[in-house]
Amino acid sequence: MAAVHVDDPGRVGACRLSDGRLLGWAEWGPADGVPVVLCPGAVTSRWLGFGAGVVPALGVRLVSVDRPGLGVSSPEPGRGFSDFAGDVGQLCVLRGLGRPAVVGNSQGAPFALACAEAGVASALAVVSGADEVAAPEFAAVLPADLRGLVERAADDPAGAEAFFAGFRAEAMWRMVMGGSPACDRAVYQDDGFAAAYRRALDEGFVQGAAGYARDTVLAMRRWPFALDEIAVPVDIWYGEEDSSHSPDHGAWLATRVPGARHHVVPGAGGSLLWTHAEAILTALLERGAGDT
Repeated sequence: MAAVHVDDPGRVGACRLSDGRLLGWAEWGPADGVPVVLCPGAVTSRWLGFGAGVVPALGVRLVSVDRPGLGVSSPEPGRGFSDFAGDVGQLCVLRGLGRPAVVGNSQGAPFALACAEAGVASALAVVSGADEVAAPEFAAVLPADLRGLVERAADDPAGAEAFFAGFRAEAMWRMVMGGSPACDRAVYQDDGFAAAYRRALDEGFVQGAAGYARDTVLAMRRWPFALDEIAVPVDIWYGEEDSSHSPDHGAWLATRVPGARHHVVPGAGGSLLWTHAEAILTALLERGAGDT
């Protein structure tokens, strides 16, 4: 396959929130474009965008956000999904984003869903999203090692956070490479993409792993928000070869969100955000993105 190009952001900064914390962001595309907020995957900082060439061509103002404790965003111990939705709501006011569309990739998916449930988003794309693996519907199909982590997150969340806080960028890189199909490794190991991805991991871990640990325990426990109350258009995207994000490629998740459209892309894997950026963004814009 052709190399997937990744551009550095055109604008970077951090906003001071009402409680004094900083929330880091990076932007691509025209400053007056249609706002689309990206909730990135596990420990990938604001610096890893997607849709190089596509974002400006579609007139999208893509804004990636460092979750608390990652990159330059201040830590917020004990935070939950609703806290992050509130942070994004403040960012939208401070950066003039109105009510943007939101993209949630990998571990960023439940945080994006929280934004949709809270009314912060005008439309949502879940792309290779980390599914609700703690749901009883998945208990019988999870691999034993993942099932053990899910049970630990439920029974001993503090201990699970301490365990995940031992991760570092190199271990995360090896885990992603080891769990990815060949179609994804062809993307991730491309020289240009690998450099951008590893830089984003390094920056995601720059404050240590506490932010990642909190994200992971939140994502691995039962989700506290009501998916059936999401009232904005939602598209759910998975690659057919993706074996690490959802046991059923988002089929059950799609039934839980009213009116959600479910896409399973043949021959693609978990790198769908980068290999199919144009289709994802085009669908998002058609669904009513950027309610300013």
